[in-house]
Amino acid sequence: MARKLAAEFVGTALLLVAVVGSGITASSDGAASAQLFHHAVVVGAALVALIVTFGHVSGAHFNPAVTLVDALFRGLRSREAAGYVAVQLAGAVVGVLVTNAMFGGPAVSIATTDRGGALLAGSEALATFGLLVVIFGVVRSGNLGAVPGAVGAYIAAAIYFTASASFANPAVTVARALSDTYTGIAPGGIPGFVAAQLVGALAAAALIRWLFAPDPVDAHRVVVPHDEHRSRHEAETVR
Repeated sequence: MARKLAAEFVGTALLLVAVVGSGITASSDGAASAQLFHHAVVVGAALVALIVTFGHVSGAHFNPAVTLVDALFRGLRSREAAGYVAVQLAGAVVGVLVTNAMFGGPAVSIATTDRGGALLAGSEALATFGLLVVIFGVVRSGNLGAVPGAVGAYIAAAIYFTASASFANPAVTVARALSDTYTGIAPGGIPGFVAAQLVGALAAAALIRWLFAPDPVDAHRVVVPHDEHRSRHEAETVR
């Protein structure tokens, strides 16, 4: 468990370095649309690398919304999920502080960018819903090798196509309030964003449970080879 928590802490911290650092760099010149595009590409690429690196240790959640849904599906016990969320929040904060300092600013600078309002909150619900559906849809397809690319591609695209620039992550949302830069969010916008993200996550969980449920025929096909293997093993043991 200690290794899992360490992986979640380091992975989330590095994710925030990519988010805030790319935002600061991208905002230095160019049109707003180009800045956002460059930021989206960097964050998506970083996510691919981080999931490949830490996925086999902790599952590479880096996101309390992902952890919540995994716990709902009993992939994690409640205590483990609480540990994941705690280190994700801590890692996100550390990542922001390090990045602020790396670019020559104060480690903590409270964001002033207003991201309040129903439209942006709705965008966050949609972004989080889509992220969870992509993650669990790919996982339940059995194509685990495609998860890093699918998640990175979705986040890169969602940053560009959503009105809120797709935070889609409560830990990311809280930590970005500590950076008064391109990627910041004023503290007043945090409750609305986090509430919307949780709504999106729960809606995704409901859809995932129904849409990606094992088909009875497929389930039978999975069970039969296992039973046949066990029967052969038992027969050889008897002999």
